[in-house]
Amino acid sequence: MFIDYGPLSTKWYLQTKPPGYEIDGDITYYASRLQGVKGKVLEAGVGSGRMLIPLLQRGLDVEGVDASPHMLAACRRALNDASLHARLVEGDVTTLTMNEMYEAIIMPTGSFGLIASFKEAEIVLRHFYDHLMPGGRVIIDIEIMHDWKEGDITFHTLPFSDTEGMTLEIRNVRKDAVHQTTETYLTYEYWVNGCRTESELQRFMMRYYGIEELRLLLATVGFEHITCSSEYEWGKCPTSETTLVTFEAMKR
Repeated sequence: MFIDYGPLSTKWYLQTKPPGYEIDGDITYYASRLQGVKGKVLEAGVGSGRMLIPLLQRGLDVEGVDASPHMLAACRRALNDASLHARLVEGDVTTLTMNEMYEAIIMPTGSFGLIASFKEAEIVLRHFYDHLMPGGRVIIDIEIMHDWKEGDITFHTLPFSDTEGMTLEIRNVRKDAVHQTTETYLTYEYWVNGCRTESELQRFMMRYYGIEELRLLLATVGFEHITCSSEYEWGKCPTSETTLVTFEAMKR
C-alpha cells in the first residue's frame, strides 16, 4: 500500500531541496564540525546528496548509505553533474556493513528520528561505533516535537510548466505519546493538463527521542565526551523552545 521514497517523492525532494540546499544552516554547521577530518566520513541516510556534494566540494572524503534506490540513483546523477565521485551503498543502517572504518559518521537534519524504536536505535549506534576508528566521532541530529497536531492537513503545489506539475498532501494521522512516535501520510501526485498521471502514498513514521534518552543511549553503547548543541550553534544549550539538537560523541 505504501512506498518509501519512491520516484515522485525523490523528484519532489530534488526540486525543493537540491544538492547544496541549506536547511537552517545544517550544511555550514556540519562542514565546520568536520573541519580538519582527514579520514573517511560516512553519511547515513545520504538521500539525493543534498549534504554529501557540498561536503565533497569542501575536500572531505565522504561516502553514503541509504535504503532508497531512487534517492541513490538521484545522488549518482548529481555526483556526475558535479564531476564528483563517492562510494554509495544501498542498505539499512540497522544492518550496516560497510567494510570500512571512518573518522566520522554523520546522520544530519533529524534523520535519526526515522529509526522508530529504541531497540533499533541502539543497534544503529552500535553499528556506528563498530565502524569508527578509535577517537572517531558520531554527529547526530534529533528533532524536538512542539507543534505536531493529529488531524492537521497541509497542501503544497510544485508547478513545472503551464501544463505540468506536482502536488503534495501531508496528513498527520496519529500521535503515540507513550512510544514517542508520530505517523504521517504523504500523498504525492503528478498532473498533466489537469489530469493526474501518477501518485504515491508514503507512510512517514518519526520517533522523537528525548535529549537525556539519547545521551544515555550513546553512553550505553560506549561513546564518550558526549555533547549536545541546539539549532546548529555549537555549544548552545537546549531550552524549552529548542526544535533541533545535535549530539557529538567520541569512540574510545
